[in-house]
Amino acid sequence: MFTQEAVLNALRQVKYPGYSRDIVSFGLIKDIQIDGPAVGVLIELTSASPEVGEKIAEAARLTLRNELPGLSDAHVQVRVPQAAPGAPAPGATGARNRLPNIRRVVAVASGKGGVGKSTCSVNLACALRHLGARVGLLDGDIYGPSIPLMMGIQDRPQINEQEQLIPPFAHGVKLMSMGFLIGDDQPVIWRGPMIQKTMQQFIHQVEWGELDYLLVDLPPGTGDAQLSLCQIVPLDGGVIVTTPQQASIGVVRKGMAMFEKVNVPILGIIENMSYFAAPDGSRIEIFGHGGGAAEAQRKGVPFLGEVPLIPSIREGGDRGIPAVVSDPTGPAGAAFLKVATTLRERLG
Repeated sequence: MFTQEAVLNALRQVKYPGYSRDIVSFGLIKDIQIDGPAVGVLIELTSASPEVGEKIAEAARLTLRNELPGLSDAHVQVRVPQAAPGAPAPGATGARNRLPNIRRVVAVASGKGGVGKSTCSVNLACALRHLGARVGLLDGDIYGPSIPLMMGIQDRPQINEQEQLIPPFAHGVKLMSMGFLIGDDQPVIWRGPMIQKTMQQFIHQVEWGELDYLLVDLPPGTGDAQLSLCQIVPLDGGVIVTTPQQASIGVVRKGMAMFEKVNVPILGIIENMSYFAAPDGSRIEIFGHGGGAAEAQRKGVPFLGEVPLIPSIREGGDRGIPAVVSDPTGPAGAAFLKVATTLRERLG
């Protein structure tokens, strides 16, 4: 009486809780059985959360009954992965796909582009390395990868005997980016499921080894791609990068709401381009000042620090030698080291 395509079309109306995308586009439908007027559906989740599974199952049953006239029975089974022994309870931060050799996974995000998020990511990674930590940096911007340029390396990853990618090294930091796998002028024209698959590979099929911190440089914005990455990556927390002006602060609130929606704790806010340090030592607040600190206070989250607008930061990114590496005691390097120290204390 029914076809698999009709069942899938009906299930496309079931949204994953907290997302604007449906469970079919997420690839969660693993099997459909049709027996006359009865339909059976197997849904397999990647998150060990029984509450989410119950919500999806109930929504799927209700949708199938409403969308398939003549349906006598809708049997929906939701398979939820079991947490490993000793792992955090389902729903706890970091319970999903915990990486055993990586102590902390931190996302660096911004509600909009142009605030220097990737610049902060590479300098934070190098600053944590300068402080003695073992650090990896994952470029989550699949469409516009910039980490290879900013870290001054274009080596293609090697593959080990376990068919894992071996991440290239630069300035003591392990790196992985789509920029290592495609040409400089080659665009990535992919839909959401391909992005998810690539990020899963970058997380679980890369020989990261023992790391104290894995920083994930998320793409700008707060859409489906960002939410999907937050679901795939077992995050211990998120860092928000902003500039002082109100136009940026307003979008930052959306970035914080994104982390809150997926139950990722906000570790703090960085105010980038906080002021211009003139050659004569004067301080010029081109974009205003204090917006990041004020927003952190309003939301009750830590303010990790301010980074000045200094030409050496931009020059370091263009040359592939971050400011923390070229001059750790200079104004730019010292600012990032201060932020990294505060972040390290925040993570414990």
